[in-house]
Amino acid sequence: MSKNRERKEVQVQEIREKFANASSAVIVDYRGLNVAEVTELRRKFREQDVDYKVYKNRLVKLAIEGTDFSALEPELTGPNAIAFGYEDAVAPAKIAKDFAKQIPTLELKAGVIDGTFYDVNNIHVIADIPSREVLYAKFLGSIQSPVSKLAYLLQAVADSKEE
Repeated sequence: MSKNRERKEVQVQEIREKFANASSAVIVDYRGLNVAEVTELRRKFREQDVDYKVYKNRLVKLAIEGTDFSALEPELTGPNAIAFGYEDAVAPAKIAKDFAKQIPTLELKAGVIDGTFYDVNNIHVIADIPSREVLYAKFLGSIQSPVSKLAYLLQAVADSKEE
């Protein structure tokens, strides 16, 4: 077996492992980004524990065969990068969309989040969903408000009976 083929097989295995460990993967078209912009994008991804890699489309296609991520295959044309999310499944889409607002040459193409394929339009919708922490805070706030009002009302009733 040639060294080149061995190297490619190792790369395919590495890509498979990334997909196996990821809860999400988002494909972006990075054409038009300069080195400084790519460096900034990588930094933003790293801050959120998101892997951002550029792989050959053919190797990615081999790696995703028979997985939840196989729906991404038609999107693997042209120069692509893949952002892998592990802890926060929506983080790659959020970061890429926010970055694309600043640098419009970056384009989100598609993604798979928790086993569900999202095309370009739906991946933008998913990216707009607040983070888990924000949703928890809103939920707790919505629970706390009626309880606080009830406690205030009961205190007011108790105070009026004392008078």
